Amino acid sequence: MPKERSRFVCQACGAVTPKWLGRCEACGEWNSIIEETRPVLPAGNGGGLVFVDLAGEDAPVARVATGIAELDRTLGGGFVPASAVLIGGDPGIGKSTLMLQAAAALARQGKRVLYISGEESPAQIRMRARRLGLQDSPLQLAAATALAEIAPTLAATSEAALVVIDSIQTLRHDALDSPPGSLTQVRACGMELVKLAKNGGFALTLVSHVTKDGTLAGPRALEHMVDAVLYFEGDRGHQFRILRGVKNRFGATDEIGVFEMTERGLAEVANPSALFLAERRGNIAGSAVFAGLEGTRPVLMEVQALLAPDSGGSPRRSVLGWEPGRLAMLLAVLEARCGLKFSGQDVFLNIAGGLKVNEPAADLAVAAALISAASGTPTDAGAVFFGEVGLSGEIRQVAQVEARLKEAAKLGFRSAFLPRRLARGNRAAAPPEGFALTEIGHLSDLLAKLGVRS
Repeated sequence: MPKERSRFVCQACGAVTPKWLGRCEACGEWNSIIEETRPVLPAGNGGGLVFVDLAGEDAPVARVATGIAELDRTLGGGFVPASAVLIGGDPGIGKSTLMLQAAAALARQGKRVLYISGEESPAQIRMRARRLGLQDSPLQLAAATALAEIAPTLAATSEAALVVIDSIQTLRHDALDSPPGSLTQVRACGMELVKLAKNGGFALTLVSHVTKDGTLAGPRALEHMVDAVLYFEGDRGHQFRILRGVKNRFGATDEIGVFEMTERGLAEVANPSALFLAERRGNIAGSAVFAGLEGTRPVLMEVQALLAPDSGGSPRRSVLGWEPGRLAMLLAVLEARCGLKFSGQDVFLNIAGGLKVNEPAADLAVAAALISAASGTPTDAGAVFFGEVGLSGEIRQVAQVEARLKEAAKLGFRSAFLPRRLARGNRAAAPPEGFALTEIGHLSDLLAKLGVRS
């Protein structure tokens, strides 16, 4: 009989301490340390390793496409057999809805799909399926939280294409004396399920909760052991949902899928640029259109800036959808290099539509919106902006220029403000027919083009 030993683990950061503490010394969280008991298993004698050639003799693995184009795009073309995918997002964002729709779509193709829920009963899942119009799908449902029940079932399952676990935080490993959702339980259950998926050849999807700061709940080791990590983003005030891939061993990272939440579930958005710009008014100061790139997909979105007099002596800097630190840097560059003054004004910046932008190429569009708001002069309604801004005010090159221009031309834009081409023999971007390019080398050039005096 293996001996047991106890340890004290912080449920916020995973730090281990030899005794109980009221406050974690690693992350500073209060009352987050609990005692966990786990058996110490004796080391066994394993066999030797068998090495194979890199070329191998196995046939290429065929992906399992769900038919939901936005989900398949984010995964890189569909689920890969014997792979594990972790999907997380805020409560109520639509994680379970998306997985139920994907599972039902695969089951309608004649594939065997298992949906195991630790949060809902089969009757509750059927109720949601009827609302989504999925009640005729031959999807197999089960409700369980004990890994001792789930593991033998999956080990004996044959010819399953997809297994959905909703959610990993509800599972319990009987060998561990800690509550479900704790770091130790999530790590142990996740490791066992991933091993079953690799051995059984089915694609595994683990639905995960997120913490209050937006990161996936549980140990980071769970993200390392899976093959793909997807974040489901969105604001409950908007109907748009963004499925973003942040890790993918079998495809591109930073790929996105765009959905719209409707009464019948999540609907695909084939042209997100048109959706994000649907309510735009081009004659308003403080607005500029950014030609961005999300993964391999060009997306156009509106950047809005508003300046208001500050009467309290401490100007506010409020940002939605962009990095606050990058806004502070850009304001400092505009003041130091272009002579604009923002010190006595509140600055509000918003990416319309609820999309979060992490690309440095948005700098030029944000600068154009701020300059337009400061001068009261609207930007050209038929122009898009993209380019990275350096600390000296120079505009730096960005990738995929032709794809951005093609997307802008498709939506009726006629011109673009973009970085100046380097004089080192680089091939200039080929603009679409009738499309005008305005090259910007410095922020002062942008002020001159917009007709603003510094």
